Amino acid sequence: MKVRYFAWLRERLNCGEEEVNPPAEVATVGDLIQWLRSRDEAADLAMQKPELVKAAIDNEIVPHTTLLGNAKVVALFPPMTGG
Repeated sequence: MKVRYFAWLRERLNCGEEEVNPPAEVATVGDLIQWLRSRDEAADLAMQKPELVKAAIDNEIVPHTTLLGNAKVVALFPPMTGG
């Protein structure tokens, strides 16, 4: 699956997207975030407060409890603000 990073996540990771192949036990968006943090120090620091990281699977915003299933693209981004 492809993971895309937006806004300050992209800046802190110095990466806009990456192709990943998480292990089978990574079943939800929350699991994916924890797995990404466990494999990279920069990701761990960038996502220290995972509850602030919003997610979308294949262009649909979802909660962290959502199963990844056959997701092709998972987008991770900070909360959006209006103005």
